[in-house]
Amino acid sequence: MPPARQAAQPRAQGHLKRNKVPTIACINKATVGLEVDFDELIAALQKYVDRDLAPVWGTPAKLVKATNTMPGAWTLIFMDTADRARSLGHHDLTKHGLPNAKVFVEPTLDVGELISVAASHELAEMLIDPGANIWCAGPGPALYAYEICDPVEEQHYEVDDLAMCNFVYPAYFEEFRKRATRFDHLKKVKRPFQILEGGYIQIWRGKKVKKMFGSRQKEMRFLAEDRRLHRSEFRDAQVSAQTNGGKRR
Repeated sequence: MPPARQAAQPRAQGHLKRNKVPTIACINKATVGLEVDFDELIAALQKYVDRDLAPVWGTPAKLVKATNTMPGAWTLIFMDTADRARSLGHHDLTKHGLPNAKVFVEPTLDVGELISVAASHELAEMLIDPGANIWCAGPGPALYAYEICDPVEEQHYEVDDLAMCNFVYPAYFEEFRKRATRFDHLKKVKRPFQILEGGYIQIWRGKKVKKMFGSRQKEMRFLAEDRRLHRSEFRDAQVSAQTNGGKRR
């Protein structure tokens, strides 16, 4: 059985109604260079949230530089690479149940991606769906992952000379919306649930989750990337656990 629909109307979600702005501890544990000044990156990410993301989604946040996790704070941590001993089902919440976004520096740079793009992608999706567990009814019929950057993830724009990831607007997940509606920040998407050529989306139908890609070229690039411990892999593990008697991969 598919899960109960948790978000057809995103503004009704409890995490969007919170009366306390979350603090996000930005921690650089990577030993390899980020190819961007860390302080400048945090400042640009803060403007990305304040100017672009929060006015649309109602998700303000305060980013602070830190060397370790902070009590009560969410986390955006930069690491060399994923722990190869961990499973695809690794939880993306801390042991205290707080959202925890990770950016793996070596794999990101290896595929020619910018750290600022990867960081803005993970930050935006963590703010909108902290537990990576919201799905929305869409065409098919099927449930669609509530990830706001994946469908447009190869579209970028600059904030203080640093590239940031494009993101979709709430109307993207509302199938009844008309073409005149704004569906993403860069105005590239023309209809609900459209996947741009460089994007993808996860769909839950029956007992399986599958990825749909905007192009064959994107699918091949995706398969060549190291996406272990990415939020999409956590979603796969959630479905596997629910449909296989609680067993994780």
